[in-house]
Amino acid sequence: MQRICVIGGSRYFGKLLVQRLSAAGHQVTVINRGSGRPPAGVEHLVVDRDDEAALLAALGPRTFDVVVDQVCYTPVQAAIAARVFAGRTGRYVMTSTIEVYDPATATAAGALPAVPADTPVPEGTVDPAAWPVTPDLPWHDAAYREAHYAEGKRQAEAVLTRAGGFTFASVRSAHVLGGGAQEFTGRLAHYTRRLERGEPIAVRAEERPTVFIHYGELAALLQWAATGTDFSGPLNACSDGPLDVRAFAAAVAVASRTGREPRFRVTAAPAPASPFSFDRHYAMSNARAKELGFTFSHTADWLPDAVAEALAAPTP
Repeated sequence: MQRICVIGGSRYFGKLLVQRLSAAGHQVTVINRGSGRPPAGVEHLVVDRDDEAALLAALGPRTFDVVVDQVCYTPVQAAIAARVFAGRTGRYVMTSTIEVYDPATATAAGALPAVPADTPVPEGTVDPAAWPVTPDLPWHDAAYREAHYAEGKRQAEAVLTRAGGFTFASVRSAHVLGGGAQEFTGRLAHYTRRLERGEPIAVRAEERPTVFIHYGELAALLQWAATGTDFSGPLNACSDGPLDVRAFAAAVAVASRTGREPRFRVTAAPAPASPFSFDRHYAMSNARAKELGFTFSHTADWLPDAVAEALAAPTP
């Protein structure tokens, strides 16, 4: 049994992670602003993580074996966490994102090194130990934070990597699917609705693959990262089986059993394209996680069930 603090954990794979940690017999504390109550037996601290004094007061003398941070989006939030949890936990795991590898979002603070074409990116492509941090930007502004999501994650990783006081690991998640109505981004529903209606799917002329992960598999990996291993540094999290948008749409069409072939409409930037339509290679390598002992599924193993869940979910 370990004492585990989850920051966030009120929805989607974070909620599932809390359920699984509790079911495994761990002593779990959830910190959020009250957006969702954890399951019975899980301690709930309602506090704004951005308010350092309030966070310290809410935590009191509590210490933890592991902190899993689901909602760290900026270097300012990371700096608060580093101060609050230094000496209070031995391990800190942050959920990060594939978007840290997007070169289009990195021009303000740094440049990403070139990766050979059509090569899944390894973790070292973005080294948080060397990434520049600019805490004086308007990170407290919600619109700014959303527009600079990838850069905020890169800088948050950088702050926590350099903090000391605990072992730090970041999990860079691929595009997360599954869970039906819980999949709040609506990206899979975008495809199921268009297939049902016979509507065209907007794509780029030159398509490149990306990677995916089921929300249950991501929860399992985060549980493993928190309780089953002691690695540090960044770790890519993606199922095997990259897909470009045309192959993805075709797989959704087969799984949805509509009998319709997907129709495509080619668009050029700056016109919007459908989710997962990329004109550059956008796949990660999961070799490091495998070497450390985690076993990934193949996208084809779970995508049909994810499509079925999306079709069964209420239409917003």
